[in-house]
Amino acid sequence: MKNTALQNRLAREVLGFINQRKTLQLATLGEDGVPYASYAPFAVAGDQLYVVLSDVAVHGLNLINNPKASVLIIEDEDSAEEYFARIRVNYQVRARQLTTDSPAGREAIKQLEERFGERPRRLSELADFRLFALAPIKGRYVKGFGRAYSLDGGTLGGEQIEHLREGHRPRVTATA
Repeated sequence: MKNTALQNRLAREVLGFINQRKTLQLATLGEDGVPYASYAPFAVAGDQLYVVLSDVAVHGLNLINNPKASVLIIEDEDSAEEYFARIRVNYQVRARQLTTDSPAGREAIKQLEERFGERPRRLSELADFRLFALAPIKGRYVKGFGRAYSLDGGTLGGEQIEHLREGHRPRVTATA
């Protein structure tokens, strides 16, 4: 996408959409390679998503053993105009565990507390909870049929945004 103004507008739109949501869907991989889908409340700081997960939860254990994951942030069903094209953004992410006494960890807990009150801090103080940063590798923003965009460059808003124009074509069937 060459239009810098349009690219900047779409990046702001993606970030605005993310900031309107409180939870994300998280897909992780077990040690056996079996995928596991779950959800978690999240906060944003810089270009990363932050979650506090328990070691008792499958997704927490999976991230400890394999930092590759996928995140989906999606429009609520109740407000969606179209169930087959709900507004959403998804990312391939790399998870990194943070300590709550590091600068990044303190900022993450601060952002989580601003969104959810004191619960994230209290959870992070328990021995079986860990703070994770989810750094985007690449993503996709979908805002309806024919309005899908790739987000490349390792930022939530996408350093490079490309309109995905191919797709939604009539199926070609063989005639007898």
